[in-house]
Amino acid sequence: MTYKERFIRFMVDSGVLTFGEFTLKSGRKAPYFINTGNYRTGAQLARLGEFYADCISENHIEADVLFGPAYKGIPLAVSTCVALNNKYDWDGSYCFDRKEVKDHGEGGMFVGKQLADGDRVVIVEDVMTSGKALREVLPKLKSAADVNITGMVITVDRMEKALDSELSAIQSADRDFGVKVYSIVNINDIISALENNIISGAEYLTAIKEYRARYGVEY
Repeated sequence: MTYKERFIRFMVDSGVLTFGEFTLKSGRKAPYFINTGNYRTGAQLARLGEFYADCISENHIEADVLFGPAYKGIPLAVSTCVALNNKYDWDGSYCFDRKEVKDHGEGGMFVGKQLADGDRVVIVEDVMTSGKALREVLPKLKSAADVNITGMVITVDRMEKALDSELSAIQSADRDFGVKVYSIVNINDIISALENNIISGAEYLTAIKEYRARYGVEY
């Protein structure tokens, strides 16, 4: 199997990718759901970091620093940093932000690598729904130093248009902020995995394809 196929099976085995009928935050009724909160163990986090590392390597994303937005992005940045070192001999740094600026001790907004002008920064997140997180962290990063955001990496791209746009959140991120978003897999990869019996759930294929035809976008 490819690393994408292994990741899709890993999501199913971890209870992160499930099939059925779900009402999303948007109000849409979807035949599949992704709950990254079900990654809970050290073994899962270690494997998750390896998949992020594979995605960064495959797409040749240049980075000096991995940034994990608080709070979900923190363990992702750490595990990916370790995996990149172990698998690809990358000895870069990581950092994450605080929700509130610390006014004692070392102080500051960031923990880990103190950003410097020219640093190539990759943002590591779980999913992208509306782009709100990106909109919040970019000013923080740019206020710390004149960094170069070389990309953002997420787990799954639903390739789904926003409620108020014909563009997906990923397309909007590129248009509005000039940030290219990479995903380990997208919904087309999940459909292929179902069609090729990499995972069970083929009975949901018709519903998924119909949902994709109604709400999906193409790149």
